[in-house]
Amino acid sequence: MKLANVDGRAVLLTAEDRGIDVAKASGGLFGLGSLYRNWEEFQVWARKLTAEPDVVFTRAQLGPPSPAPRQIVAIGLNYDAHAAESGFASPDGIPPVFTKFVSALTGPDTEVVLPPGGNVDWEVELVAIIGRTASRVEEAEAWDHVAGVTIAQDLSERISQLAGPAPQFSLGKSFPGFAPVGPWLVTPDELADRDDLALGCAVDGETVQDGRTRELIFPVAKLISALSRTITLYPGDLVLTGTPSGVGVGRSPQRFLRAGEELVSWIEGLGEMRQTFVAAKED
Repeated sequence: MKLANVDGRAVLLTAEDRGIDVAKASGGLFGLGSLYRNWEEFQVWARKLTAEPDVVFTRAQLGPPSPAPRQIVAIGLNYDAHAAESGFASPDGIPPVFTKFVSALTGPDTEVVLPPGGNVDWEVELVAIIGRTASRVEEAEAWDHVAGVTIAQDLSERISQLAGPAPQFSLGKSFPGFAPVGPWLVTPDELADRDDLALGCAVDGETVQDGRTRELIFPVAKLISALSRTITLYPGDLVLTGTPSGVGVGRSPQRFLRAGEELVSWIEGLGEMRQTFVAAKED
């Protein structure tokens, strides 16, 4: 099952440009605002649905599949090669955890304003969207708490992220538009191997990241189980699982995004996102 946010309405996809309006088909029983809180009931209903497509859309109408998460939880150094290029040893406990503030959340195809004087970097990531409240969940049961997966770019402004007496990870990663997510949710049963997906991104056609999620130090189930020992994950929450190697700050010479460039991000079986970058207007 694939589920999209089309102009703020939940749409079950029958193709990549059309689908079934969930609220209309369910007589108002399910909608984008309540769907994740009732995910199990929604899945049962959706798999029995026989309605014909009644929505045709363009990608410009797509928003984030979970548009109002209570939490966006992000993970650092969750691939060995990325930890090495960042100058750190691979974590032997749970990797670094931070947040991207919800105000940074956008849909999959966007224009992003580059902060003045900043060094903006790319980080393609697999996202797990929570479908059941997760607290002290065992690893073997963790996937049962995932509604589906999608793509994110953990865009990061490296100067503000690393400035000061202590790093400001959450602020440096939460400028407007710095959390594009999409293009839609894909349920794990749609994937041949939910724990081994190719992912990567390209800047103006040049591939800069190319990895597989099987390389995660903490795969999705292990990560959700570990997080749930400390925090409660709620339906609709986003868990960004970490990025593979190839980020700009880890290159020699370093490379950062510039106005006019296009960033295309993809994950096998999930589709792709596109960001274009513009300079901030002078005051």
